[in-house]
Amino acid sequence: MIRFSKVVSSLCTSEIRDLMGLATRPDIISFAGGMPGNELFPVEDIDEIYNNLPLDLKRTAFQYGPTPGYPPLLESLKEYLKKKGMPVDTNKLMITTGSLQAINILAKVFIDPGDTVVTENPCFIGAISAFKSYQANLAGIDLNEDGIDIVSLNTYLYRNKPVPPKILYITPNFHNPAGTLYTEQRKKELVPVLKEHGLTVIEDDAYGELYFDEDARKRVTPMKTLYEKELTICYIGTFSKILGPGFRLGWMLVPQEIYQKAELVKQSVDACSPSFTQVLADEFIRSGKMEKYIVRMREVYKRRKNTMAAAIRKYFPAAITWIEPKGGFYIWLKLPPQIDIISVLKSSIEKGAVFVMGRTFDPEGKDNSHFRLAYSHTPEEQIEKGIQIIGETLKELI
Repeated sequence: MIRFSKVVSSLCTSEIRDLMGLATRPDIISFAGGMPGNELFPVEDIDEIYNNLPLDLKRTAFQYGPTPGYPPLLESLKEYLKKKGMPVDTNKLMITTGSLQAINILAKVFIDPGDTVVTENPCFIGAISAFKSYQANLAGIDLNEDGIDIVSLNTYLYRNKPVPPKILYITPNFHNPAGTLYTEQRKKELVPVLKEHGLTVIEDDAYGELYFDEDARKRVTPMKTLYEKELTICYIGTFSKILGPGFRLGWMLVPQEIYQKAELVKQSVDACSPSFTQVLADEFIRSGKMEKYIVRMREVYKRRKNTMAAAIRKYFPAAITWIEPKGGFYIWLKLPPQIDIISVLKSSIEKGAVFVMGRTFDPEGKDNSHFRLAYSHTPEEQIEKGIQIIGETLKELI
């Protein structure tokens, strides 16, 4: 008899995954995937970089590397982050196999079965899955347009002071899925609350480079930069949105004490991240190609967001409420209570468009009042048609 672990035995498929399985038709317009469009990747730049590498460096790229990361990439990434004001001289930088691995490593460092992790609600599904895989209890605190709700957070922490949570996981810049950009005031308000209750912060900054205007640029400064001296913050980032998710490269910038534990965990997980892609990423940074690519991508995603926002205004019922994002990949929409989101999704898929339901991002899996539209992966010429399909379905069900 095969005896699985309790953690694996508790995992199961969901109606969301079952429905998404229907959305594989080549003609479907997908607003589901939170990823760049294939046509946007800097293929020519990477071709040029690889073709001009000396033979010994190509051989290095095929070999195992140090657990913390390829040393030249650590150097170039450190300089890149330093120019952005990050406290790289008082923290340690580690390359991870995607930012989701960074979340998993930190979860393993901090979480014992039964511990509580506080997240935003909604929350990145990868983080939800990671924390649950270490048998954590999740406490989702609602987001509003300024960031995590301070009153609700404070209330929760005081109510649970006898057995306090260990971690607060947040995504202040262009949140996945909500698109929220924290205000400076909300970040400031968090500091005394977190200090009083002794929470370690995991700050996920996957989208901070993808701002659409000057106001947003001024507001994307990480909490790690602003409040390094007041709080214990583990900052994580990724190359997935500024180079390509197939590179499977992310990073964490953490205090020395946490770094030592995280390195031990990573050694037990995969020993090292891919040397091949680390070599390419290092050259991408050093050549200046990455900064130029990010500038281009901001314009592309801004156009796609504008196209989607205009189509929503044109085709969606006024009862659907949403806030236009200032960067990132997503628009988060709220339904009136009489609409059944499952029916909307099924009908939309039948007609040729797909999105992701809100409960996917709810730590308790209960939210039936929201859905997420990703504009990042869909060409502008398809966005209006797909939004029209969903809009017609919504009107039929209101």
